[in-house]
Amino acid sequence: MEIKNIVVSFPHPDDESFGTAGLIYESNQKNIPVTYLCGTLGEMGRNMGIPPIANRESLADIRKKELKDACEHLGIDYQLLGYRDKAMEFENKTQMAEHIKSILEEIKPSHVVTHYPGHGVHPDHNAQGAATIEAVRLMEPDKRPVVWAAAISHNYIEELGNPDVVIDAEKNFEFKMDAIMQHKSQAEGMLEKMEEPSEDIMIKELKERLGKEEFYIWHFNE
Repeated sequence: MEIKNIVVSFPHPDDESFGTAGLIYESNQKNIPVTYLCGTLGEMGRNMGIPPIANRESLADIRKKELKDACEHLGIDYQLLGYRDKAMEFENKTQMAEHIKSILEEIKPSHVVTHYPGHGVHPDHNAQGAATIEAVRLMEPDKRPVVWAAAISHNYIEELGNPDVVIDAEKNFEFKMDAIMQHKSQAEGMLEKMEEPSEDIMIKELKERLGKEEFYIWHFNE
């Protein structure tokens, strides 16, 4: 199916930049609109900036602003779904799917990107991925968008085989890193943990980690 517009459905501010900035860059070049459905505000995140720019009380507001800045950099629209960080697995799955379905029916995307349930690593990734796929399943078959599921577990290739779609984000890596760095409270902690001896080695490792965005086409079995 031709890509006409895309909805990205992930749970946290910064997931859109880490997971789909390369895809978004390519979409921008083709004037394909992208909307990000952000499940939570990431208010339970461990990173607070280096030096700290947030505390447990202020983190939600800071991450909300960072998300706004990142989406402006990416050139995309976004909607906040309003769920609680690190608690999406405890939400009513049917209600969450219906919530997401109502938004998809309004936007009418040709493609939806979400996490592959069971291969999202974080419980929020798996929960929103499962709810998003269920939302699409509940739609009329002839109106369903194509679902691209991102697997990020360590063994996803062994379990799922080679991805169906691979985006080369290395080609526009500066754009992707600029998007990630809008999430200052989170990104600086990630970079500090790498502790690489030189900037060149750090960039090389980042490209190895983040330079490909890989997705599986989800097949619905009626």
